[in-house]
Amino acid sequence: MSRMTPTLKTMLDPERLPQALQPLRLPVFRMLWLAWLAANLTMWMNDVAAAWLMTQLTDSAVMVALVSAASTLPVFLLGLPSGALADIVDRRRWFASTQLWVALVATLLALLALAEGITPHLLLLLTFANGIGLAARWPVFAAIVPEIVPTASLSGALALQAMAMNLSRILGPIGAGALLAASGSAAVFVLNAVLSLLAFVQILRWKSSPRISALPGERFVGAMRVGVQHVMQNPRMRAVLLRVFVFFFLSTALTAMLPLVARRLGGGAGGFTLLMACMGGGAMTAVLALPRLRERHSRDRIVAIGSLIVAGMTLVVALAPWLWLAALGMALAGMAWIATANTLTMSAQLALPNWVRARGMSTYQMALMGGSAAGAAVWGQVAGWTSVPTALMVSAACGPLVLLAVRRFTVSGQEADLRPALPASPPNPATDIGPDEGPVMVTVEYLIDPARAAEFAEVMRLTRRARLRQGALSWGLFRDTERPGRYVEYFVDETWVEHLRRLERFTADDVQLRGRRLAFHLGAEAPKVRRYVGEALEGVGR
Repeated sequence: MSRMTPTLKTMLDPERLPQALQPLRLPVFRMLWLAWLAANLTMWMNDVAAAWLMTQLTDSAVMVALVSAASTLPVFLLGLPSGALADIVDRRRWFASTQLWVALVATLLALLALAEGITPHLLLLLTFANGIGLAARWPVFAAIVPEIVPTASLSGALALQAMAMNLSRILGPIGAGALLAASGSAAVFVLNAVLSLLAFVQILRWKSSPRISALPGERFVGAMRVGVQHVMQNPRMRAVLLRVFVFFFLSTALTAMLPLVARRLGGGAGGFTLLMACMGGGAMTAVLALPRLRERHSRDRIVAIGSLIVAGMTLVVALAPWLWLAALGMALAGMAWIATANTLTMSAQLALPNWVRARGMSTYQMALMGGSAAGAAVWGQVAGWTSVPTALMVSAACGPLVLLAVRRFTVSGQEADLRPALPASPPNPATDIGPDEGPVMVTVEYLIDPARAAEFAEVMRLTRRARLRQGALSWGLFRDTERPGRYVEYFVDETWVEHLRRLERFTADDVQLRGRRLAFHLGAEAPKVRRYVGEALEGVGR
């Protein structure tokens, strides 16, 4: 026995974990990862039980597909508000509150299932309510992960985040399928409620470090505006949002139609569970290979190949005459699905600074779930007009065509350095300025060589994006009509506190861009920066 003990310790030594599992060495990440795993178990169990229950309540293909749409539509509708809250309130409390909501909805669903009081429309309503909790939960966890792991481990942590979802994709359907066959839907909903409460307790154990700032918190509506503005001025994020929307719009046809595929192949609840578990198992296998895959291929290549494989496997499942062949197709689809989804998620995370991460990831979530909800509704309707195999074949055929159409929207390339940095000229007002006074206009005067005007204009286009990403309301550039080469840049912040907050958002990439601007300046001194606060004139506007 004493000889076996060192061997066992060696096997469990965190240092010997595979590269993909190294972030689990971090105690805080490990604890929250377990909570995330439990939370996603409840999500998959709920979705599986709800989808199968709907096939028992109605024969309508549209209603079955709407179960998937009802669970994802709230994420599309509420993603940005939840992301704004996750950026401006205590993330630990918000994470716990969202899980508590999911637990309460799960408990209500369990009670109604035990009383046999669920109708098709009530099931959709409760699925939608559960989706509200998911909409609020996902952005905050996405923002927490980069805070608790070092940058070098971020890719592995994100892969483990996806692994938790896909491990739950295996265990959830298997557990739900076993309970469906043995005890019915009510037993699944009861277990779902219990696991939701356990995840809530686990989240409460986390002792987060409060974010420190001398400025008051952002206002809710303003935070949403800045979040949208940042994404709109971030070319990499715009490309990621488009790619994730079209990928999930097409790939959702496979998952949304899966209960009906299982019924067509005569698999029943067990067959449905098998197909879901095979997809999750394929995803789990691919997660372990992702680090090596990322070393060998660009993110654009991974997304392209993964999208094509998912389309091909959708065609296989549509035409499969046997359950085992459909299960093999689902396993391969799961491998390609996780590789594509994780690559897009990684691209989004690397494109966002921490101060706006939850809002940025909420827009990513909105695009993902919006594509899923739209895909479920569209492909369900196509199946209703034609048949399930036809709907799957059409979605598979659209895959290569859409991939060709969006190929110029790249998610690869050199990443910006988004580490926090200090601005060059912090404000030093001669008089007291109230935090809500404004608007605030800032002007910067440049003197450049007129022969380099075109080069300067290109750098200033990048400057415009940077200022607006930080939260400026407007931006402009003027040239002097009497002195060639003299330019005045201006930008406007909403209030004085918003101006100070924008300065807190400076990154190392902004410092590098500032250096490029200053390289054009010919004056002996640095460009002159002036700040003006809006003056309210009595009687004006009445």
